[in-house]
Order: sequence, then structure tokens, then C-alpha cells
Amino acid sequence: MTVFRCAAAWIDNAVSGPVDIVTDHGVITAIGPPDTTGDDQPESLPGLVFPGFADAHSHVFHRALRGRTHGADAQAGSFWTWRETMYALAGRLDPDSLHALALATYTELLCAGYTAVGEFHYLHHRPDGGRYDDPNAMGLAVTDAGAEAGIDVTLLDVAYLSSGFGKPTVGVQQRFSDGSIDAWADRVAALPSALRTGVAVHSVRAVPESALGSVAAAADGRVLHVHLSEQAAENEACLAATGRTPAALLHGAGVLGPRTSAVHATHLTAGDLGLLAGTGTTAVICPTTEADLADGLPSIAAMVDAGIRLACGGDQQVIVDPFAQARGIEYGERSATGRRGTMLPAALVGAATVNSHRSIGSPGGSIEIGAPADLVAVRTDSARTAGADPDQLVMVAAAADVAVVVRAGEVVATNGIHRRFGDPGEMLGASIARAWR
Repeated sequence: MTVFRCAAAWIDNAVSGPVDIVTDHGVITAIGPPDTTGDDQPESLPGLVFPGFADAHSHVFHRALRGRTHGADAQAGSFWTWRETMYALAGRLDPDSLHALALATYTELLCAGYTAVGEFHYLHHRPDGGRYDDPNAMGLAVTDAGAEAGIDVTLLDVAYLSSGFGKPTVGVQQRFSDGSIDAWADRVAALPSALRTGVAVHSVRAVPESALGSVAAAADGRVLHVHLSEQAAENEACLAATGRTPAALLHGAGVLGPRTSAVHATHLTAGDLGLLAGTGTTAVICPTTEADLADGLPSIAAMVDAGIRLACGGDQQVIVDPFAQARGIEYGERSATGRRGTMLPAALVGAATVNSHRSIGSPGGSIEIGAPADLVAVRTDSARTAGADPDQLVMVAAAADVAVVVRAGEVVATNGIHRRFGDPGEMLGASIARAWR
């Protein structure tokens, strides 16, 4: 049993007074006023203690792209030109180099306050499309890295069968594809049952309409994720090929629903918003990636008005910071509309914690009895946070303010330093250099 003494904690979606959080075998077993009468020696957590954050949408190998896609050549054009650099990276990785990159990136995420991550995994096979001896070698490289770093990974295995409507995969895309939806389902079924897994449709352009229902069936009670309307060009191609928007196409195939998360959801019609709201589908917003790739701004106010649940994703990990992702949702809406306060701070914390955990099938995201003992202590006296109303800390804090990270009742990181691996910077530098060799 471990007792964590907190000056303040985020409980029931608000800031509490001083509180003791008692944990045992990785679970919160009691919460109450500080007990100064017993013999237990509590471990003090500074500042304001949040539940562990979740990254509901990660492409872990994209971390090797950070700071490499802003040149004055074709890389600077759009998502579609950026994608060519991403493909160049994707063609280089093998299970060993992917494991090293994932381990370093997940260590960075954990030190920043993330205790769970949904890994949208489509880097399945050899660069030429051939199979590894274990067809799930790449996915297991990712989940093994998460276990070593101490972060809770949900492996979202992605179906990817075409390069566009009616077009075969080409080039490096062949390593993303299993060749048929049945082969994809068979490989997913062979993943170890001990892993937390979900399934995913890469996008409506990468999975034929005839196969969408099979992905929904393969979910079988697990979470299901899909890139939805990330670019206007995707919408236009879908309308031309099917006469429907991507959201309508997914809805017709039974993909949308309360365990489904639509990632980005940037270019939605009023009808699309109604479909997401009516089916209970979550929208995972990835503000820093959407800005970095010039994808455009989702209509947050329209989503909120429709009653759509919002979660947060880091996507390409251009910035690893749960606070930046959360307030980025509100700041994007302010930039688009000239109006403040569409999502208040408490709603942003909810998006980054309980909603993001729910999106990936994780039980975390709240400080309550029976929840995982995943806690993040955030300084309230730094140059960024000093003087802020604690209720509004999400609007000013940064990953650099994360003082202590507790995962399953154990302190795993302090002031950005991982208890096992140290400063993630050195790991990242070595693994990224290896990835590009």
C-alpha cells in the first residue's frame, strides 16, 4: 500500500483541497482528508494532481519526422507532399528500429504525463510487403516498447487495402496492406490475448466500402478508430466515387457507434455531425498535427452543440504535451470564430483525461476508488503556472511543469526524467538517427 499526499487534486472534474490518495496493487483504494494520526509515511505530490492523461491517437514512428518537414521544397506544400517524407521514413523501419523509436517516444510521453496511448498501427509488414516470420512482429515491437517504458498501450490494428477509391496499394503502402480483409482479420486474431487491442479503418480511401462492415464486425466489442475527413480532397474523392460523404459511407457500413472514434473530423457537413452525435461516436481532435499539416480547423462549437464527445490525440507527436493538445482545441475555435469559451477548462481536462481513455478502451482518466493509480503532479509555482487559478491550470501549464508521474501506484518519472531510462532526449536522438539510416 502507498499513500500519496496531495495539496490539491482534480477530483469529480474540479480542484479538491488537500487529500490523501491510497493505492494498492496499482489501484486507488481510498481517497480522503490527510491522515496525520497513523504510522504510514505518505509520499508527497506537489502542485495540482491530475489523473494520468491519455493520447487517443498516436503514430509513434512519426516522431522521427519532428523538425524535418519544414523546408522550402515540396515538403512545405500540404498533407499530401508531407506524406512523401513520411513514406520515406516508413520504408526504412524494421522491428528492431521501430522498437527503439517507440521506446524512446513512449518514454517521452510518460515523462510528459501520459499514462496511456492509443497506437494507430499500420506499419505491418516488410518494406516490400513480404511477411515477417511473425506477421505481427511490428505491432509487438510497439507493445513491447510500451511495456518497457511503463505506458499503457492500446494497439489499434489498422486495415489498409487500397491507395484510393478503386486503386491498389503502391510502393511503401504495400507494407501497410494484408492483401485482403480476411487476411487482415486473421492476423489481428493472432495477436496475443493479453494485449489491449482495438481495430481501425485507416480511411475510406484505404478500405473499400465492401470491407468496412468486416472491420466493424472484427471489433467485436473492442474500440474502433478511423481517420475521418482529415482533408477536403478526401471528401471530394469520396463524393465522386460513392455519392456520399465519408461519414455517411461509414454509417451505412455500421462503423460509427459508441465505441468508435473518428479522428480529426475536420471537414464535416451538418449531416455528418448529426451522424456522429446520433451514434455516440467520439471525435478525436489532434490540434498540433492539424496545424502542422495545414489540415484546417474542425468546427468545435458545432460538435459541442451537437453533443459529440471530444478526445485528444497527439498524432505525429510534433509536440508531446497534454496541456497544449487540450487547450489547442479551444484556441483553434477561437482563431476560427473570434469567440472565446466554447470549451471551458474543465471540459478540456475531461477531453484529455476521461474521454481520451474511454476512446482507447482504457479504464483510466479519473481519480476515484477502483480506478488505476495513475497520477500526474503538475507544478503550480513555475514561470508558466505561478499565479494561475488552479481551475484554469490547463490553459497555462506545459509538459515541463510535470513534476511527478505515478503509473499503477509507482513513481515512474520525476521532473522529466524517467526512473529507468533517464532523460528521453538521448534515447530519442539515437533512435531517430537509426531510423533514418
